[in-house]
Amino acid sequence: MALKSPRWFAPRWAKGANWIAAAILLGLAIALWRDPGLVIRAEFAKQRILLGAESHDIVVDNDHRWTYVELEADKPDAPTIVMLHGYTGIKENWYRVARALRGRYRIVIPDLPGWGQSERKDGADYGYVAQSARVAAFLRKPEIARARPVALIGHSMGGGIAALTAARYSNLVARVGLLDAAGVRFEDNQFGIDVLAGKNPFGVSDHASLERYLATVFHNRDARPWVPWPAADIYIAQRRRDAAFEQGVLDRIGRGDERFLPGAEAANISQPALLLWCREDKVIDASAMTLYAARIPQASQVLLEGCGHMSLMERPGETAEAVAMLIERGAPGAAPPTGDTQ
Repeated sequence: MALKSPRWFAPRWAKGANWIAAAILLGLAIALWRDPGLVIRAEFAKQRILLGAESHDIVVDNDHRWTYVELEADKPDAPTIVMLHGYTGIKENWYRVARALRGRYRIVIPDLPGWGQSERKDGADYGYVAQSARVAAFLRKPEIARARPVALIGHSMGGGIAALTAARYSNLVARVGLLDAAGVRFEDNQFGIDVLAGKNPFGVSDHASLERYLATVFHNRDARPWVPWPAADIYIAQRRRDAAFEQGVLDRIGRGDERFLPGAEAANISQPALLLWCREDKVIDASAMTLYAARIPQASQVLLEGCGHMSLMERPGETAEAVAMLIERGAPGAAPPTGDTQ
C-alpha cells in the first residue's frame, strides 16, 4: 500500500516554485501600481506581435515624434498603404483591417501626433491643416513611403486629414480612401448638434459615459473591443486627463473655421478614390458620402449595412476588400499631378 504524504508536506522544489510565483505576482502588482497603463500597453503589444507588425519611432522635421507600426508585404515592390485613425482613436483600431490585407501590401499605421503613443505638445495645433502638413512630412520620409506615392486611407477625423493631404500634396498620394470621413456638412444628427453646442459626445469620465461612447460609435455590440478590469478603469482615467485636449481638437475640427475645409478642397482630388460608409453611422451621417461624391466624382462608393461609425472594426473584411479594389483597379480619372499643389 502506498504511503500518502501529509497535506502540509511538499518537496523543496515545490516550495521554491511557490516563492518564485509569489515574487512574480508581487513584482507585477508593484509594476501596475507604479504604471497602471502597463496593462493596456501589454495588450496592444500582444496584438501587434500576433499581427506580425514591428513598432517604430521617428521624429519628423524636428516637430513631433511619431510612433507607428509596419507590416512588410510578401513582395518587395508591393504598394504601401498608410492608415490614419480618427478622433480619440489609435493605430490599433486598424489592426483588423490590416490582418485582412496582410501579405498583399506593405502597411504603415501611425498614431497621429497628439494621439496614442505619438508625441503631444502643449499649445500645438492639431486641426486639419496642421495635421495634413505633418502627414505630408511623414510621407516624405524615405523609411515611410520609400520614395513612392502611397495609398492613404483615413477614418473619421483621419478621413478629413487624408482628403486634405490628397488634395494639397498630390504627388505623395497615389490613391485615397475616406471611411466615415469628417469634413463636410452632413445631415443633422445628435452628435453634430452636441458638437455645435460645444459639447464632446465622445467624452469619457466614468463607466456610464464609456458605455455611451461605445454605443455611439459601434452599431454591432459584438464588434466592440473587450475592455477587461482593470483596463476599463485605466482607460477612463486616461480619458479624464485628456478631456481638455480632446475638447480643444473637437472645437477646432467640429466648430472652427476648418470644419468643412476637407470637403471644400476634396474637389481638387484627382487620384482614384474610395468612399466607404456604414448606413447606421451615428457620428458622421451617411449623407456625408453623397457630399464627398459630388466633389470626387471618380470615387467608388461603398455603403455597408448593419454597422455604425467604426466600419474598420465592425466590418473589417469588407473594408479591406474595398481598399484592395481601390489599389488594384486602374485610375478612372486623370493621373495625379507631379508636384505639391500647395
